[in-house]
Amino acid sequence: MLPSTEFALLRRLSLEQANGRAPSMVAAVVRDGEVAWWGARGTVEGAAPDDDTQYRLGSITKSLVAALVMRLRDEGRLDLNDPLDKHVPGTSFGASTVGQLLSHTGGLTAESPGSWWERTEGGDWASLQASLARDALKNRPGSRFHYSNVGYGVLGELVARHRGTDWLTALNREVLEPLGMSRTTPHPRGKHARGWAVHPFADLLLPEPSPDAGAMAPAGQLWSTVRDLARWTSFVGGDTADVLSPDTIAEMRAVATVDDADTWTSGYGLGLQVLRYQGKRLAGHTGSMPGFLACSLVDESTGTGALTFANTTSGPAILGLVVDLIAIADEQEPNLPAEWQPAEVDRGLLPLTGLWHWGPTPYHLRLIPGGLLSLAPVSGMGRASRFRPVAEDEWLGLDGYYAGETLRVGRDADGTPRHLDLATFIFTRTPYDPAAPVPGGVDPEGWRTA
Repeated sequence: MLPSTEFALLRRLSLEQANGRAPSMVAAVVRDGEVAWWGARGTVEGAAPDDDTQYRLGSITKSLVAALVMRLRDEGRLDLNDPLDKHVPGTSFGASTVGQLLSHTGGLTAESPGSWWERTEGGDWASLQASLARDALKNRPGSRFHYSNVGYGVLGELVARHRGTDWLTALNREVLEPLGMSRTTPHPRGKHARGWAVHPFADLLLPEPSPDAGAMAPAGQLWSTVRDLARWTSFVGGDTADVLSPDTIAEMRAVATVDDADTWTSGYGLGLQVLRYQGKRLAGHTGSMPGFLACSLVDESTGTGALTFANTTSGPAILGLVVDLIAIADEQEPNLPAEWQPAEVDRGLLPLTGLWHWGPTPYHLRLIPGGLLSLAPVSGMGRASRFRPVAEDEWLGLDGYYAGETLRVGRDADGTPRHLDLATFIFTRTPYDPAAPVPGGVDPEGWRTA
């Protein structure tokens, strides 16, 4: 990036490390699948940390576990509306659905019973399940957002049962290795930062423990580096390789529930936090474990992401830092739009394109990259959706009002497209075409002055 941009980014990081009194901090900006800038402040074992120094991810681990669950869904092994009992029978909260566990709306208790799991050695699944035999549900499933670390311990067990191995082995094989995230591990390897607590009233440090969380590990066990987390940030932004389809990661980024319903600035999708900030929508996750803070966010509209790690239990405002890094990068060096180039399309679809009408309202139907259709009001205001083909003259809505709905093409005897049937709405080439099956029919006297 330009020297002026890099200085602005480094200054923002420096202010957070100094004001938050972090022993060390690293941060990066991610663009086009690459680290566009990274910086560091403070020291680890007497030297500056680098982009290969491991820090704990904390709850960012949850997003990786969610990707495993979505892979199972895409393979047809489960449905997000399935009750947990169908996959992990015998719990006291088996009516909560897989989707509710992913979005923290399953009603489960926030923390596992017993000692604080983040600072004590964890037990196995049988021990965790036994501890949840009573009073595990704190809210009616589906009624509200209630962040649950326990829920992700449960999802780790669900993955293990489907894959016939532990969740971590599945994660390595299905996510980390394909994405080249070789420095993301359950325990530190090689160069890593030690976790510290900073005294609130003096510049003193206290080491924090980092035990194995056992069955609760899917909620926050992993360690990672700037380089590995940058790859994951790009993944969340849509650069998914073959691990998930871009449509699935977009589904994970979609808001399933909100944390502050009155203002809606913070919500949750399927394993991902979603934020609204100054007209932008950011997706990713924060993480905290004793001795560590982490955050990774990406702006899905610009593709710019940012991340940070700190080896302190509290102090730095990591969420604000990452949001500011994205804003600085996009304000000082906005991405240029990709050059338009002509592209080959299925020319047999050209007769579908052009002007259609929903009643008197004009819409444009266009062919867009990826073999998709776009149906949007000419005015730019109203219900717009993209569609992908599923059968001859049948298209499935991908987003907007018509997500999940089917668009069908009605043709004349000679094959000319006559109307579109979309969730019972009939679109016609001319407003209320009397030759099309308009619901309720069309007045035989047609259009008039009064």
